[in-house]
Amino acid sequence: MTSEENSLSFLLADVSRMMRQAFQNRLEGSSLSLAQARALVYLARHQGVRQIDLADMLEVQPITLARLIDQLAEAGLVERHTDAADRRAYRMFLTAAATPHLTAIRDVGAAIQADVLRDLDEQEAAALLVALRKMRGHLGSRRNR
Repeated sequence: MTSEENSLSFLLADVSRMMRQAFQNRLEGSSLSLAQARALVYLARHQGVRQIDLADMLEVQPITLARLIDQLAEAGLVERHTDAADRRAYRMFLTAAATPHLTAIRDVGAAIQADVLRDLDEQEAAALLVALRKMRGHLGSRRNR
């Protein structure tokens, strides 16, 4: 293995990709795709977000998100409401029917987290999570500069 493959960016990218794959595999049998699950989680964190802003958060094209939201709305999990400040825009809201899906998503996420942290003791796991939160904070603050 080359030193680049052991660099922080490569390791984080590999772990992230592998966790997404594990998540998708564990969602098998669910009516949700990984993209739909991500959209639901972001909506749960940002109820009432404008559709265009949600596309930015998810790093997808607005047309791609529009199709995802169409599917979630057809399933009764999401509602679009016209933005009172801009009638061309929509604000997204979860319905009560999304709650069991969010519970399943959280359960799968918790199981995967337990799997990836299983060889770390509590102190190592806590230190890893603190370090990752700090890194996210540093990168997030740079975006605002």
